[in-house]
Amino acid sequence: MTEPTTTPGPLAGLRVLDLSRVLAGPFCTQLLGDLGADVVKIERPGMGDDTRAWGPPFLTGRDGRPTRESAYYLSINRNKRSLAVDITRPEGQALIRRLAGQADILVENFKVGGLAKYGLAYDDLKDEFPRLIYCSITGFGQTGPYAARAGYDYLAQGMGGMMSLTGPPDGDPVKVGNANADQLTGMYAAVAILAAVHHRAATGQGQHIDANLLDSQIAWLTYQAQNWLVSGEAPKRHGNAHPNIVPYDTFPAADGHLILAVGNDAQFRRFCAVAGRPDLADDPRFVTNADRIAHREALTAILRQVIATRPRDAWLADLEAAGVPAGPVNTIPDVFADPHVRARAMTVTMEHPDSPDPLTLIANPLRLSATPATVRTAPPTVGRDSTAVLDELGLSPDEQAALRAAGVIG
Repeated sequence: MTEPTTTPGPLAGLRVLDLSRVLAGPFCTQLLGDLGADVVKIERPGMGDDTRAWGPPFLTGRDGRPTRESAYYLSINRNKRSLAVDITRPEGQALIRRLAGQADILVENFKVGGLAKYGLAYDDLKDEFPRLIYCSITGFGQTGPYAARAGYDYLAQGMGGMMSLTGPPDGDPVKVGNANADQLTGMYAAVAILAAVHHRAATGQGQHIDANLLDSQIAWLTYQAQNWLVSGEAPKRHGNAHPNIVPYDTFPAADGHLILAVGNDAQFRRFCAVAGRPDLADDPRFVTNADRIAHREALTAILRQVIATRPRDAWLADLEAAGVPAGPVNTIPDVFADPHVRARAMTVTMEHPDSPDPLTLIANPLRLSATPATVRTAPPTVGRDSTAVLDELGLSPDEQAALRAAGVIG
């Protein structure tokens, strides 16, 4: 567990104007914030980001009652400042344009054309702010017959082929257990933004980034899609097994499940020795990985019987000693109790103004030796930083008071 830090990150000096909400966009901007960027999150006055209400669970307040900060929201909104602005109002749109003039990067995930009615689309801003890097995150991209559709992670997993690969061979297609398409789109968007920052450093020019869930999910198929492109045979669901490696699966031990991830023939031979079945390594059906794929069902049936005879941890200890990749199937509590995870400091604690207890968050996994990712501020309450951001824009206290009285800012 680590404490928050004030050390500037490698993106210190970059300002991100974050007009995104829910998951893909906020995941992207939190990553940029963890790397040191100043992220100004634009939210609706009062309601804020939709995910604030996506609970329970909610953060417990100082009065012992749930706050309006859901665990979902807390997971993707640290290292940001919140400015509550009604962008449907001309005065709010004017504020966003002024903020865009100070920003290096704008991230939004409105439907295609959604910001044009407010005069805030890329085409509305590119001439006035030629250095602005404008990243649009949508469900299906800026072009194509589905461009106008709303995008959802579940749809992207289904339409992008991921669900056809996930689940038992004889059961229903299954989605990944978290919002896989949303989060990987956020990561692709962050990579594209950093590439655009480098391009701007060389040319002085910003650009428009078209990131979307369906394209990202398809790209994430990697070898599964390439298997079809090469062979013409559509991949099938294998449950927890691997389409190209055997044995690479989950097996029940005497008291729990373990993962056996044999990656080559030498590892398979070592496994057979540990299992007390050296004969399997010389069986003509199982000598090479290609042989084992051809006789997957026969080998799996044998291994399930063998592995079920001993406790899980006994298997894992012997397999580790023999250099055979294997591991437990952990619950989430198991993950954070694991001594290696603890040694890697994969949680960070910090104070939250609404909570009497320290808030624990998942740490950023990026490890840079000179410019590490940092966790500096807790996820903000709605409009927490409105005054500070508007002060930086040069708005006087009277101007801010008038905007608040009119309901333009919160």
